[in-house]
Amino acid sequence: MEPPVRLASTGTIIHGVSVGEVLGVSTLAKATLIAGRSGLDRIVQRLNVMEVPDILAWVKPHELLLTTGYPLRNTPQSLDRLVADLDERGLAALAIKLGRYVDELPAEMVAQADRLGFPLIVLPNDVGFDDILNQVLTDILNRQAAVLVRAEEAHRALVQVVLAGGGLGEVATEVAALLDVAVAAVDGAGRVLACAGPPEHVAALRRMAGTAGRTGEVVSVPVVAGGHHHGRIVAHSPAGPIRDSDIGILERAATVAALVITRQDAVNAVESKYRADFLRDVLTGRAGSAERIANRSRAFGWDLERPVTVLVAELDPECDERTAQDRLVASWTSAMRRHDPCGAAAGFSHEVVAVVDALVDSSKVARDAAAAFADASSVGTFSTGTSRSCPGADSLPEAYGQALKAARVGRQLHGPGAVAHFDQLGVYRLLSLVNDTAELHAFVRETLGPLAADDDTENADLRRTLQVLLETNLNVAETARRLHFHYNTLRYRIGKLERLLGNFTEDPHLRLNLTLALHVLRMRGI
Repeated sequence: MEPPVRLASTGTIIHGVSVGEVLGVSTLAKATLIAGRSGLDRIVQRLNVMEVPDILAWVKPHELLLTTGYPLRNTPQSLDRLVADLDERGLAALAIKLGRYVDELPAEMVAQADRLGFPLIVLPNDVGFDDILNQVLTDILNRQAAVLVRAEEAHRALVQVVLAGGGLGEVATEVAALLDVAVAAVDGAGRVLACAGPPEHVAALRRMAGTAGRTGEVVSVPVVAGGHHHGRIVAHSPAGPIRDSDIGILERAATVAALVITRQDAVNAVESKYRADFLRDVLTGRAGSAERIANRSRAFGWDLERPVTVLVAELDPECDERTAQDRLVASWTSAMRRHDPCGAAAGFSHEVVAVVDALVDSSKVARDAAAAFADASSVGTFSTGTSRSCPGADSLPEAYGQALKAARVGRQLHGPGAVAHFDQLGVYRLLSLVNDTAELHAFVRETLGPLAADDDTENADLRRTLQVLLETNLNVAETARRLHFHYNTLRYRIGKLERLLGNFTEDPHLRLNLTLALHVLRMRGI
């Protein structure tokens, strides 16, 4: 079996020169290109000499292979397959000396080289392989050194941007100047955060900013920091394909962009903590005088001196707080800014509090935040509570309590993802004020008796009949219609209920107690 082909080795030269440039060196001035002209742009990164029969096992991509034909002197038929074999292995070109071991190349070999765009070069007999090796390798190394120097200069310039406190705009401007291309910094959602370069090319770049990877004139490099994907650096070169060496500079720019984003995230985290601490103090009545609250609020861009409404979004119990809390804060901050740029929003341990203008439709803010949270998180929900309108900062603690109670009672009534307004809680608002839940449980058991438990299907069915009867104010015909019962069946059930609970059809006080007990049962979690 033929040994495996080695496609790379330690110390591989990344950059090189084209075959056309190799033919321009002085030692190859008398060399003749006899086939494969369309492959002159193939890159030569190394040179090799074929003077042993098993050379194919050791060739590498981007090699210029030099030979006298010695290994093929006894098997000229192998020349027909040689071009295809070398092309398959990614070689750049084949240069051969004719006359000593091989007099001429077969016509089929030349035709095949033309079809594959694989350059075939006939070397002059008076030039030694060592001269060719020395001169071409020198050119390759000089080219590589120039690339490294340019990359190092670009690295220093980009690092200087960070040290000077520059942002993504400055990074894009520096890269555009270094590479003479249009450059954009794009976030994970495809939005352009910063753009720079020749004005006539920027508009085209914005249209192509969503392109991922490399597509000729457009190259996209990911920006990754802390294991998180923050977006991409995208470059557009109308003059032609972007070179590999320029892609290396774009990758360095992506690293610098990651540093900029990480630094900004750290700054934002500190600012967010100060905002959250201050808003918590305001909502708990510990922020000081109204003048102090107004001054600090204005410094944060908030307006708390106008009539406002407080909204509380609280993660539901089954939600993973570690992954969902940041998304919850981002979703509510974004929704709040769209509806009220002067509103306040901050995240606490497992909730987000937003303070918005009382004239803003708080239900729309909640819907927008829920939609953004659902897009960013595949699992988990939150419940939202809304307070009454309050005239200013002095009444914010009371409004916060109202919103928090609305969120929690709404979840108890309707389950996860509930949206409730404090004024719409009705009797549930009063029941939620009872801190002694054991007393509430005792009241339910004493009032409903066996109907308080869910372990019996018949009792649960009778409880449903009782609830509809009370909702219809004992209208038997309407109750039978809602429950799809025959009139006589319902009369039978009413008799059974009265034997269990008492004569509630005649006793309004008993009906009130039964109604309250059913309301308590609806408040989940009590």
